[in-house]
Amino acid sequence: MSVRTVGGRPHHVVVVGAGLSGLAAALHLAGRGRAVTVLERGPVPGGRAGRHDTQGFRIDTGPTVLTMPEIVQDTLAAVGESLSSRLPLVRLDPAYRAHFADGTTLDVRTDAEAMTEAVRDFAGPREAAGYRSLRDWMTRLYEAEYGRFIASNVDSPLGLLTPQLARLAALGGFGRWDRAVGRFLHDERLRRVFTFQSLYAGLSPRRALALYAVIAYMDTVGGVYFPRGGMRALPDALAGAAAQAGVVFRYDTTVSRLERRGRHVTALHTNGGERIGCDAVVLSCELTESYRLLGHTPRRPWPLRPAPSAVVLHLGAHGDWPRTSHHNLVFGHAWQSTFTDLVRDGRLMRDPSLLLTRPTVTDPQLAPPGRQLLSLLAPVPNLRQSRIDWDLVGSAYAGELVEVLADRLPGLSGPVERLHVTTPADWRRQGLIAGTPFSLAHTFPQTGPFRPANLPRTVDNAVLAGCGTVPGVGIPTALLSGRLAADRVTGVPARRAPRVLDRAGRHR
Repeated sequence: MSVRTVGGRPHHVVVVGAGLSGLAAALHLAGRGRAVTVLERGPVPGGRAGRHDTQGFRIDTGPTVLTMPEIVQDTLAAVGESLSSRLPLVRLDPAYRAHFADGTTLDVRTDAEAMTEAVRDFAGPREAAGYRSLRDWMTRLYEAEYGRFIASNVDSPLGLLTPQLARLAALGGFGRWDRAVGRFLHDERLRRVFTFQSLYAGLSPRRALALYAVIAYMDTVGGVYFPRGGMRALPDALAGAAAQAGVVFRYDTTVSRLERRGRHVTALHTNGGERIGCDAVVLSCELTESYRLLGHTPRRPWPLRPAPSAVVLHLGAHGDWPRTSHHNLVFGHAWQSTFTDLVRDGRLMRDPSLLLTRPTVTDPQLAPPGRQLLSLLAPVPNLRQSRIDWDLVGSAYAGELVEVLADRLPGLSGPVERLHVTTPADWRRQGLIAGTPFSLAHTFPQTGPFRPANLPRTVDNAVLAGCGTVPGVGIPTALLSGRLAADRVTGVPARRAPRVLDRAGRHR
């Protein structure tokens, strides 16, 4: 099915923003013979995948969970590069270690046999059989969803009326995520492991569509990976490959306005007074900033709804921390009320569930010798949901999180040193909508063709990319967003077909 493009054959394309979506757009455009210039306001690539170095610690301030490396491979392959040469990855086993409030733990493994045995030992044979059925269902859901609903541009809801839609409906994709998982698993602890990812979508599992269980597929079946050198190695690798392919990068360069002739963007002006001509532009900055530059915010039947935010606390520690893995889910007693607090009531979690990441398990070079680097993420309401003065209470709340962690995981090695804290106020200062790094929630009115479109209707040669537009939030989807933006500029290359995994995990 054909989709709308900017038309013509633009030669010089300017990409605004060197986040993951902007880098992906630049690579795909360069691979299709376009001259590409990337303008980035910061000093390094990465965008939300940020970095902060202090006292010998190499801190990733953005996402810590990397899934679907084949999408990274496809992005690099656009310019003839390979994942193995540009970005060696370590597959994490376990993908997560889940710590429950009753003192039990479960290593979440992506190998089917290993995880079946782990579930059998943890919760019995009925739950083990349920896990295998759940795994099969998530795989079929992914196969039905990926090619048409995630990895392709769609111009209108009518474009979704395909056999894949009927298949997705038959699989229960338009039901509720929590209820769908509950068909297979009865142990409430296990249900958390396969639904906590709804927070990435900005919703409670009871409210999120079951089709978003593909996020759980990506990490609990597809696998979780980590690049040597930390998550910053991902944007560095993409930018390095793009530069070698001829993409021109201009860092510390902020775009102040677009110059237009009628419906056509002819140049970009920077805060430094420079004018940069273009044939087309890809805006991969925050959605609100893109609309400001375009001079138009599209009207919508429903107001945009941001996802909850997060406080992220980075710590330095001594000792081995033997009870923890690379990624750790630290659950409280409460579950449904956690989402009520965050999503409905806009308040801090009364019994918080946390994500603890210890990347020095995999790469000790990220900390000084004998030290551990820890990152603790606590979901919190965004700034539109609450009136919390984070500049006033952020430090105290970070201290409370350390106390919660010490209470949940007693006996861990020694005191911890606070290295860096990021709160919703900091996200807002970075220009992120409502102070959240998770952009817009994946409610039904903000899903698929109802999400803000990547092809503005008021400008003929501008395209949007990033987590505020299609397909959504996360590293794989950010990379796909860049490729979808490139498709809007050049059309879809005839040689490329969407990559879909079969049930054995192979591409077909």
